[in-house]
Amino acid sequence: MPETGGESGSQNEVASYVAALSHDLATMARRHGLDTLSYLLEMVRLEAESLSRANGDGNGRRG
Repeated sequence: MPETGGESGSQNEVASYVAALSHDLATMARRHGLDTLSYLLEMVRLEAESLSRANGDGNGRRG
């Protein structure tokens, strides 16, 4: 997990990390029929990717 602190880029790192984790969790939830949970996790992923791009990181994960 990225360190959270005062260093430059930490918000981008955290947003990218949240995007990656939420993507993996949404996939797991979908495979097990947890449709509402999967949907919510996809919304988290989209928001995290949006924040990551807005803060200058073009490495938001898509799946």
